Amino acid sequence: MADQLSSDLASLRIRREQPPPGASAGRRVLTVLIGLAVLGGGVAFAYQKLGPRIYKQSVAITEVAMVSPAQSSVIVTATGYVVPQAWSKVGAKVTGRLSKVLIKEGDVVKAGDVIAILDGADQRSAVAAAESRVAVARAGAETARANLAEVGVRLERAKALVGKEAMPRMELQDLEARHKVMSESVRAADAQSFAAGADVNTWKVGLKDRAILAPISGTVITKPAMIGETVGPLFAGTSNVAEIADFSSIVVEADVPEARLGLVPVGCPAEIVLDAYPSRRYRGMTVDIGKRVNRAKATVIVKVKFKDTLEGVLPDMSARVSFLREELKTESLQEKAKKVVAAGAIVDRSGGGGKGVWVVEDGKLHFANVATGAPVGGSIELIEGPAAGARVVKNPSAENFEGQRIKEGE
Repeated sequence: MADQLSSDLASLRIRREQPPPGASAGRRVLTVLIGLAVLGGGVAFAYQKLGPRIYKQSVAITEVAMVSPAQSSVIVTATGYVVPQAWSKVGAKVTGRLSKVLIKEGDVVKAGDVIAILDGADQRSAVAAAESRVAVARAGAETARANLAEVGVRLERAKALVGKEAMPRMELQDLEARHKVMSESVRAADAQSFAAGADVNTWKVGLKDRAILAPISGTVITKPAMIGETVGPLFAGTSNVAEIADFSSIVVEADVPEARLGLVPVGCPAEIVLDAYPSRRYRGMTVDIGKRVNRAKATVIVKVKFKDTLEGVLPDMSARVSFLREELKTESLQEKAKKVVAAGAIVDRSGGGGKGVWVVEDGKLHFANVATGAPVGGSIELIEGPAAGARVVKNPSAENFEGQRIKEGE
């Protein structure tokens, strides 16, 4: 009885070393929550410190530009390219290999000048053979004439003898028939001689075509084909001999927005600035307006002629054209254009870094120091710094750093 009671009491005893039912699950939940909180804090800390280096920042882009002293007179600005209006790709009339090249890149030629010669050995042989045939044909014609003359003498003599009844009339008739045959032989020999002479002229024309002439006066703007190279008519797919451009016909073909076309009539004065020489200014004038609208760009090509000089101007150069209310004075061309950038693009680095801008190159940022001048409207003049056309961050932030990858935004 006592043993049974002890056993029952032992079964009712609470074991302190084992957790009560449900305590284990609650403790696991609490552990998971604490772990998530720590992980979240770590992620937040890592994003704050490393996020800008991992994720691309969206930035607005602007450009370093050149502002002309004539800016106040500008009514429309457009970009375009220098294009010669007289330009030619020179090919050969016949396909052949070059034996002589008489020009080099940069040479000035006149229309009709021989600029290259094709190998003509086969053509000269053909001419010599044709001339031989002409000589043979002419000799045959002379022989036929001699025979005709002989028959003619005999015919006259026979007529006299027949008149005296000293020769049968039948022999006279034979001589008359023979004279007629000989006359036709002479005519045939002359025709053969003429045909042979025509062949000579044909071969000589072909030989003349082996000399390649400049079709226009101008400057050789490409490296000519080399001796031994095969050239021919351009439609045949062969290489051209050279390209010639008449620099006196050079104009700038600028893309003017369709909506502003009415502001740039023929004769409108203009200022031309080439990307190659951003500090140099040229006077220009509108000479022609295109007859077709580019629907993709909503622009019309306007041709602008250089008024004063073409010094340094080359085909395919990029150009910026400012159409003006009034023509530039000669003395005003001496004033230099100012290089400017948006005022908000300039940052002042603490710690002695100085003023600079964040230049965008290949999707990365690079810091470029600048020296600034006076304000120009909403921009700042750059006395020293990136070249005109350089793309920079419009409104940089403190998070920008050297080598940062960015994406362009608004």
